[in-house]
Amino acid sequence: MVVLPPVELNMPAVALTDLVHVIRSKNAGPTLLTLDLFFRDRHGYDCAIQSPQLSTASVAHLYGCAPARISRYDMADLCAIKFTLPRKVCAGSPGDGDVYGAQQHGPLLGVML
Repeated sequence: MVVLPPVELNMPAVALTDLVHVIRSKNAGPTLLTLDLFFRDRHGYDCAIQSPQLSTASVAHLYGCAPARISRYDMADLCAIKFTLPRKVCAGSPGDGDVYGAQQHGPLLGVML
């Protein structure tokens, strides 16, 4: 679990899982992975997009890749954030334990904002 300080000094940390109704991962082609976060409401989304815990650098640290290899898409109309990052192994290759990429969202479950 990665715990970083809250955004504001007087604001208690809140679990990402308390703000979202869907966290999922899936393939974005054989060499990329997509992480989707769909927030319950606009307030949770607004807190999340400002949080350093959901920066590309923080997500890169969680997934063990360079920040420059991660793209983040903020979708205000959907109250959603999407990250795209390289898979460690091409989907379906020897050593790939998750051919669909559907089990790769786990590191996000412990994030505190």
